[in-house]
Amino acid sequence: MINIDDMQDILDELAEELPPIFYKELNGGILLLPEAKLSQYARADDLYILGEYRRSAGMGRYIIIYYGSFIALFGHLSDEKMTRELRKTLRHEFTHHLESLAGEDCLEKEDDAFMRKYLNSHK
Repeated sequence: MINIDDMQDILDELAEELPPIFYKELNGGILLLPEAKLSQYARADDLYILGEYRRSAGMGRYIIIYYGSFIALFGHLSDEKMTRELRKTLRHEFTHHLESLAGEDCLEKEDDAFMRKYLNSHK
């Protein structure tokens, strides 16, 4: 299982893959937090939040990645597969960031559709 320090190193490498323009107004950067975050909508222990894009007047714009959530869902995977999941999540959150800058919300709508499907499957 990958430890949090190694995941931080991988996250740093993945962040460097992205062009500098992606970081426009991302003044809070990318944070890797140790905890697992179960979604408030979880109907079982199966809906963890892997990452979040946040923006606020006080804190600005930033991305959070939850190490514990990755371990809960993907702790059994090889480092290579874990890196793939981390890359997918990071790019998902950057898409939220870029859409926010552009005044778009397409990915938010996709996330909402995913949540509706999840909730319908747990009735």
